[in-house]
Amino acid sequence: MTALFLGLRYFAGVFAAGFLLGTVRTLWLAPALGELAAVAAELPVMLGFSWWWCRRLLSGRVLAAGQLAVMGGSAFLWLMLAELGLSLAFGRTAAEHVAGLLAPPGLLGLAGQLVFAALPLAVRNK
Repeated sequence: MTALFLGLRYFAGVFAAGFLLGTVRTLWLAPALGELAAVAAELPVMLGFSWWWCRRLLSGRVLAAGQLAVMGGSAFLWLMLAELGLSLAFGRTAAEHVAGLLAPPGLLGLAGQLVFAALPLAVRNK
């Protein structure tokens, strides 16, 4: 299985979980706690799921560091494109999407997404 295909599978699993948790965050947590606190509450759950899913995908596979970087980098690219697509689908412009990434909740989420991208290198083939 190629690193790009593993990256696509990694993205798809985490995106599906994120879509569900993001709905909970947006509809219930953010109104109750505020957007930044809601993102901070969601982030450890998402990173824990990302770690588990990454380990599952890499189980029994031996990949070089470059392949692991391709897996994480391609998953990150797919994630950024999917999030932009969702923003556009919900009526936001690309500029509004980028502005949201630069606000404190967006920056916290982006930091988590960068950790998500690096997890294949951290998990390795253990």
